[in-house]
Amino acid sequence: MTILQRGRKSFLIGLAALLAALAGVSAVVALPARAVTGSSITGVASGRCLDVIGEATASGTGVNIYDCQGKANQAWTFTDAGELRVYDSPMCLDVAAQSTTAGAKVQIYTCNGGANQRWKIRSDGSITGVQSGLCLDVAGAAVANSTLVDLWTCNGGANQQWTTSLGAADTEPPSVPGNARVSDLLCDSVTFAWTAANDNVAVAFYDIYHDGQLMTSVGGTTLSTSLTVVGGTTWGLYVNARDAAGNVSQASSTVSISPPPCQVDTEKPTVPTGLTSASSGTSVTLKWTAAKDNQGVRAYDIHRSGTLAGTVTGTGTVPPATSFIDSGLAPNTTYSYTVTARDGQQNVSDPSGAVSVTTGATCSNPVCAVTQVTTDTDIPWGLVTLPDGTILYNRRDAHDIVRLDPNTGTKTTVGTVPNVESTDGEGGLMGLAVSPSYATDHWLYIMHTSPTDNRIVRIKLTDGKLDTGSEQVLLSGILRNKFHDGGRLRFGPDGKLYASTGDAQNGDNAQNTASLNGKVLRLNEDGSVPSDNPFGNYVWSYGHRNPQGLAFDSQGRLWEQEFGNSIMDETNLITKGGNYGWPACEGTSGTCGTAGYIAPKRTYSTADGSCSGITVVRDVLYVACARGTRLYREVISGSELTGVQIYFNGTYGRLRTVEPAPDGGIWLTTTNNGDKDSIANNSDERIYHIALGS
Repeated sequence: MTILQRGRKSFLIGLAALLAALAGVSAVVALPARAVTGSSITGVASGRCLDVIGEATASGTGVNIYDCQGKANQAWTFTDAGELRVYDSPMCLDVAAQSTTAGAKVQIYTCNGGANQRWKIRSDGSITGVQSGLCLDVAGAAVANSTLVDLWTCNGGANQQWTTSLGAADTEPPSVPGNARVSDLLCDSVTFAWTAANDNVAVAFYDIYHDGQLMTSVGGTTLSTSLTVVGGTTWGLYVNARDAAGNVSQASSTVSISPPPCQVDTEKPTVPTGLTSASSGTSVTLKWTAAKDNQGVRAYDIHRSGTLAGTVTGTGTVPPATSFIDSGLAPNTTYSYTVTARDGQQNVSDPSGAVSVTTGATCSNPVCAVTQVTTDTDIPWGLVTLPDGTILYNRRDAHDIVRLDPNTGTKTTVGTVPNVESTDGEGGLMGLAVSPSYATDHWLYIMHTSPTDNRIVRIKLTDGKLDTGSEQVLLSGILRNKFHDGGRLRFGPDGKLYASTGDAQNGDNAQNTASLNGKVLRLNEDGSVPSDNPFGNYVWSYGHRNPQGLAFDSQGRLWEQEFGNSIMDETNLITKGGNYGWPACEGTSGTCGTAGYIAPKRTYSTADGSCSGITVVRDVLYVACARGTRLYREVISGSELTGVQIYFNGTYGRLRTVEPAPDGGIWLTTTNNGDKDSIANNSDERIYHIALGS
């Protein structure tokens, strides 16, 4: 239309209105409608559109479903920041009062950059809130016009599935952030910087971690940040890039930092006093009175006949316990004990007065004799017992499998698993399981990291060697990252293979039932999907962060052990289709009371936990902990864990794997050195046999 034509049209409209007024009749002039931009979001169950009620534009107006009409109140735009905007204006889809509770009202509100206005459009058709992790939900699963839309626990229902062209095209993760580096290292802070990652759309966030724990997230244009650190503690820092669609890059290189103490301390703690001992069978219980220190006691070291027997640790805010159980001792033997106190700068007190105690003639304790079976220069991860009583175990960073005769200590390498690549973190050669029909088929089931993903394969063990030509890839496409790779395998009494997978450092994966990450998976022996799985795919349970322990009890129930971020680790009783809450819920912290989230059966502070492997023997759960440097013994009573006891607290350091032994005892492995660097053969680890009593 030319300028002349537009002027003529305006003149004619004005003239028509004037003539109508002069004639004494009212005139309604139909001006051209403003073009609608944006795309619809349509409910799968209802076929109706996500709609702003009454076409209102005021902040606080609710959202419902309504017949699709192509109007501006049904036209949404998905921004690089993860906002869903409507009316081609700065009005955003918003969670009222920043609620993270199921049933929270969804409304429109002036865009303000809040986490309650950011959304993820997932490949399974769900739309989840970044702040809550909950799903955009049609209330009551209704399909009628004007049904309200709210937030609810993600459950895979059709009332939580939407079709839209928004956000659907971006499945490409950003590239790896480069040149990770630090500057201005002080006792309590450091500046961490990196070079920008690239993305096909745009990098929306950078997530900064230390040793697998998320510290903070910054915007996609920020390339450095100041971090709070702890003096005298060594951390490994790295960063991942994340786009608005939730795709996460692989991690940057790791930068190790060791901040100096904020205050130089040369004063050693006072001597622990009042040391007493009591024997029960082949265990000894020690108790003492707390020492004092100008900056606080951080640990007690227990010495048995001059040799370090164990360590009881505390934190900067929680003092260490003043008792210790020394187990697995020889019968009819006299031992002498002393205790020293240690502060955060490794100043050590003089030893306490010594006490002597004689063990009983026989073991009358739950944990009896401890026998070192072998050592290894790499990290034993998966471990199984073959029908002939010999052990097979994976070496995580060396990528091979070793056969061990526990009676003689003789070791033989049976072969290297093909196509394994470590992650400069926790990935590599991980889970190991033996076919239920091993006597006839000789299949070993293995979970490992490849150059592109985590995967589950099976390989035959023929004539004492891995027959790599027999390898079958059963399941691939499990996302990998530096940390959070999961990795445990366990056959259930139903003959199905269960696998634990981490969230690949992207908590959004855990709530996506179409994703293989942040899950317990269930497979048939041949790698196919069991027909009775809850979501029609491999997913058995979801909402997990980094699960590494799986074990079945005498009732055939599955127990799972899971790493939290920085607050709580957890032991879960797994149910078919269950949602365990991550990332909205960590242990019992966060929105764990949300309807639909299954609570853990037991939680542990990360300082006392970081537990990896579990096993069940005679309906007692044994939990092996890395950072906690201990073995928990927990009696399964009904559906609860009772009578919790702590063994080997600091005695053998970080513990990784615990598995049942044929004689009714357990195998136990350590993970003390080279745990996070993926360098082969830079460890000094142990495999123990633990005899169990009553």
